[in-house]
Amino acid sequence: MDYLVIGSGVAGLRAAIELAPHGRVLVVTKDKPTEGSTEYAQGGVAVALSDEDEVHIHLSDTIKAGDGLCKREAVKVLVEEGPARIVELISWGAEFDREGMRLAFTLEAAHSRKRILHAHGDATGREIERVLLKKVRSINTISRYPFAFTLDLIVEDGRCCGAFLLREGEVTAILSRAVILATGGLGQLFARTTNPPVATGDGMAIAFRAGAVLEDMEFVQFHPTSLYYPSAPQFLLSEAMRGEGAILRNIHGGQFMSSYHPMAELAPRDVVSRAIISEMVRTKSKNVFLDLTHLDGRFIKNRFPRIYSTCLQYDIDITEEPVPVSPAAHYMMGGVWTDLNGQTSIDGLFAAGEVACTGVHGANRLASNSLLEGLVYGARAGQAAASYGEAAGPQKMDIPEPEYKRPKRDFDPEKIRSSLRKLLWERVGIIRCARSLTEAKTRLSKWTVISEMDFRDRRLLELKNMLTVAMLITEAALRREGSVGAHYRSDFPARGKNWQRHINIRKEGSGFRMNSAS
Repeated sequence: MDYLVIGSGVAGLRAAIELAPHGRVLVVTKDKPTEGSTEYAQGGVAVALSDEDEVHIHLSDTIKAGDGLCKREAVKVLVEEGPARIVELISWGAEFDREGMRLAFTLEAAHSRKRILHAHGDATGREIERVLLKKVRSINTISRYPFAFTLDLIVEDGRCCGAFLLREGEVTAILSRAVILATGGLGQLFARTTNPPVATGDGMAIAFRAGAVLEDMEFVQFHPTSLYYPSAPQFLLSEAMRGEGAILRNIHGGQFMSSYHPMAELAPRDVVSRAIISEMVRTKSKNVFLDLTHLDGRFIKNRFPRIYSTCLQYDIDITEEPVPVSPAAHYMMGGVWTDLNGQTSIDGLFAAGEVACTGVHGANRLASNSLLEGLVYGARAGQAAASYGEAAGPQKMDIPEPEYKRPKRDFDPEKIRSSLRKLLWERVGIIRCARSLTEAKTRLSKWTVISEMDFRDRRLLELKNMLTVAMLITEAALRREGSVGAHYRSDFPARGKNWQRHINIRKEGSGFRMNSAS
């Protein structure tokens, strides 16, 4: 195989399309190709294409939302190359919502212009996934390999040259000229999350084990509004609902956001999430309400058809009654460090999408920038990997299957998984402090032995990866003694000293080394 792409969301598929003219491409995913965060992305894709918008305004909004930690050059790439990527998608058949013949743009939190494109109201990610998959299927040099779990990367002489895959109990070594990680996020580390079950931080864990640098692991974004209802899933209620005029109310029916931020419901996500938590504590409740009942019912049904139908399944009519909501883990701003071309700190290993840390999002992602990042940086990683692979040439080495000693299982993996998710939600969640983080670190250290074991079972491998990434998040959160963006320390509410630094983590022996970068 010439090129290996691990992950089949927007970033992975866009990278594969870019690689296709340069050789044989294998797209690997641990589940079915459509099961990932792209499929569930409701809010839309932000791009400066409307008459009232400009690229420099999109750049300014992104940097402002990132709370001072965005890397300006990375944001510049995103907003400047974004329009061409969207126009390209449209040429491939993407059906974004329109008003007559013109594209329809909407407003979301922390945006100063209407620049959010939607597809079928609230199914934008699904539409982008559909178009990219259709494009991939039309290219005969791209093969897809579903239900294959990536155990570890193959690194020889400091160069990544493939990966070990587990499928139906069999381990296979796939050699390639270059590898692109596009495995998505880690929301399943938290008890409340909008992420699908596959989001277990696998790419970050395997990159860490291979020796790659990870950056900004303390910055986990929590979405303010996910459905909070007995027996219902933690279903995301799009940012766009507040963009269209939805109001947040406490359990007594009172509006409260204007007391926390001048932009009220349209404040940045980290601000809204903390405001909701504060209001829940103040009113001794488990949720607040998102109220759209003052809006036209027909408009709501047409604008949010997926949300409307899903809530109706649980006997909630969003046109007639407020929806119970509370925050949930949503997006990872940190991840595997890359340069502007997706190159990681390991030769031959590239990363794109949520698994990567390009510096685009800083300390807090601007709403609807994630799909655009996947498109722009997926294409860039594909281009860079192709150039690298052509220079490196094909791999011709004999890689034996890794030795496997079946570990003694004297633990209940499902119980630990549940305990881990509860621990991170309660101790490493929206509001943190030294005490809560230290308690989490102590608990996690008792499970370290599991993260050092070898398994041949998907659920156990996911648990291993989750424990690895959980410790990295906790350690980074302890190191940052200050509050920036989505990382809020109640014991250090100010930004703190040297707050503009980025925290890097790299594996060293059986532990890790942590340092700061400008």
